[in-house]
Amino acid sequence: MPSSANPMGRRRSSAQKYHTFSTPPPKSRGRPLSSESNSSSANGEAESSIAESPLPTGQMAILAVIALCEQTALNSISPYLPHMAASFPNVHHGQVGMYVGMIASAFALAQFATNFFWGWVSDRIGRKPVVLLGTILTAGCFVAFGFCRTLWQAIVVQALMGIVNGNQGVVSTCLGEITDRSNQSRAFTYLPVIYGLGGITGPIIGGLLVSKANQINENYPYLTPNIVSAAILTVDFILAFVFLEESLENSNTLPKLEKKVRDLFTWLWQFTSSSRPTYVRTPRPSYRHHTSSAARQRYSSESDEETDADPDSYSATPSSPLLHSPNHSNGLERDEVFNRDTILLLITYLIFALANVSFNSLYPIFAQAPTPTGRDLSPREIGLSLAFAGIVTIGFQICIFGKLRDKMGNKWSYRASLFGFVISFILMPFVGYKDPSDIDGGVSKSSILLAIELCLVLLVKTVATVGGLTSVLLLITNSAPNNQVLGSLNGLAQTLSAAGRTVGPFLSGSLFTLATRVKPKGEAMAFGVFGGVAFIGFLLSFGIRAPKLEADGFVDHDNDDHYKSDDDDEESSL
Repeated sequence: MPSSANPMGRRRSSAQKYHTFSTPPPKSRGRPLSSESNSSSANGEAESSIAESPLPTGQMAILAVIALCEQTALNSISPYLPHMAASFPNVHHGQVGMYVGMIASAFALAQFATNFFWGWVSDRIGRKPVVLLGTILTAGCFVAFGFCRTLWQAIVVQALMGIVNGNQGVVSTCLGEITDRSNQSRAFTYLPVIYGLGGITGPIIGGLLVSKANQINENYPYLTPNIVSAAILTVDFILAFVFLEESLENSNTLPKLEKKVRDLFTWLWQFTSSSRPTYVRTPRPSYRHHTSSAARQRYSSESDEETDADPDSYSATPSSPLLHSPNHSNGLERDEVFNRDTILLLITYLIFALANVSFNSLYPIFAQAPTPTGRDLSPREIGLSLAFAGIVTIGFQICIFGKLRDKMGNKWSYRASLFGFVISFILMPFVGYKDPSDIDGGVSKSSILLAIELCLVLLVKTVATVGGLTSVLLLITNSAPNNQVLGSLNGLAQTLSAAGRTVGPFLSGSLFTLATRVKPKGEAMAFGVFGGVAFIGFLLSFGIRAPKLEADGFVDHDNDDHYKSDDDDEESSL
């Protein structure tokens, strides 16, 4: 087949070695086979098992565009949100932090309630419909947010935005499905780069486009950045509609109810063009199961008949997500999915998300607040500082992190990232102050020192975010027993992440509001609490030990003997 073949086909053919076992793969499937225990032909097989498959660059590019547009829009809010909340009627100046937390928590709470649902839906109707729906509805929410004039309007719109947006988990699922264990490290390395780009473009849009220069902007000073964000998401929707391929393998065997939803998208596509969406085309042969073509056709026809006759047969269809009935041949026991490593991974991911969003919420509030508790920065200064953090993200991810992760592995990179959060929380409340004379446009020595100190702390925090996000996405992907449960597992992970993002902004904003009454250094209280939470996550991360969570070719020397003895015990018992 030529090299320009469909990336889905390359993914499935390259993943053949992971899905052709007549029995479940051994626990050590993430490690290369030992040369002492295999014949020369097996050695060749082992070498090929860690040979890197070509990256599906076309689909990675469109996923990158989707992530970039969404991150640009979402990151555009933080520079002006404290000032927006302060402009609402009946908002006391000393309680701005709490109200900012309420607005941000509304978005995260809605995501917490719906993220697993979107992952569940994407396992049944496909990834593409979920991405398209989330993108266009989010664009509409941004337009509405620009017209908000009261606190409760802002909270309701942010809640609606969180309800309709489940794209982050679905994009991670797509990336996991179009790559395999040999090339996923390279693929996932680029995702935080995209988030970093969004961390540059978003704050610039939000910080620089806030204006009261004309009548419309005087009444709605925050409308312009929201209109620009909605326009970006609309372009994103069009590009995804045209170029995004469906990555769900069994999309052609969907039950009848979901087939109707899929047919609706087919009709919409055919109404606007002469082609059909890729997720309803006849799929290429799957290498993940031993079922013959005739057997698959026979099973499909029998399933359709059974579905018509018995509505309960839905639970036995191949597209059912996590746990099938016990007599289903492809079913998984709950313990296979929720083992110790997976549970600890999900808990620490919750803490990671809590620490990350709490810092992201605290920093603009802290920077905007008047001295001595805050640093009295303008939306423009806050936006530029966040843009600097985005530049650091890209530089670190492209130039340093890949090599560092290859040496440290996913688990140690994740642990180091959690510890980086601890350091950044400790340092932030001790940065200097801006000289009051700088209001007239001057730049004093103290302001330069403040900028340097802020950049250094944001550097540590940004590096921790980049390393942690890349590593945890790889760990979650590798923890899934197979791709049939990957969407649901990612949905569950994003649900727990959203739980952290739900309580983080409200708690951090409320703590900072309380900190304004504490003299001196009251701001250290809020940062210190979440630094302690991040330290707990750092300690718990040492319980994540399974070698299969690492990429192909990485040997985990700390746990190699432990898992080798487990494998030997299993072989001796047979």
